[in-house]
Amino acid sequence: MKEVGKKIRAIRNKKGLSQEALAESAKVNLRTIQRIENNESEPRGKTPHLICDVLDINTEDILDYGKQEDKSYLIIFHLSVLLFIAIPVGNIILPLILWLNKKDKIIGLKKTGANLLNFQIVWSVFTFTSITIFTIFKIQHYGTPTFLLYLFIGLYVVNIILPILFAVKISKGKTGNFYPNLIKLIK
Repeated sequence: MKEVGKKIRAIRNKKGLSQEALAESAKVNLRTIQRIENNESEPRGKTPHLICDVLDINTEDILDYGKQEDKSYLIIFHLSVLLFIAIPVGNIILPLILWLNKKDKIIGLKKTGANLLNFQIVWSVFTFTSITIFTIFKIQHYGTPTFLLYLFIGLYVVNIILPILFAVKISKGKTGNFYPNLIKLIK
């Protein structure tokens, strides 16, 4: 628990907030923030939740209770999406397995995993729908809706580029929910 103060200070500094700004935004006494960051006291009650809301992080990540940072696992997690190239819905199955196995052991994985999986589910539905409609039109000789083929190719390319881009961001120390979430199926 002595690392809590260090973590809060590091995240606060990374976000460019002063202790005063954090205290004001979190509606917590400035002296409380100072004591927590200097490891003179532990945050109790609503205080950790208020601070974490302002810092836009999960309370579990600060009060990690045995969680560890593992940047390489997060990188592998993002790149596991690329399995869809070889196995249909591999972009959901492998990340889901990785997420379920370590979401309570690695800092940031719970929120990042839900974000990634939600995007991959929506992406899979859109991709499958576009290629299915294209195929039906082609078989029925209704003409060739080439825009559906282009949509399918575009979605495919996006799902190759985004995981690589986000893995690079993680390797540079950036964290967060990178994928756009249209629908939140997994929390």
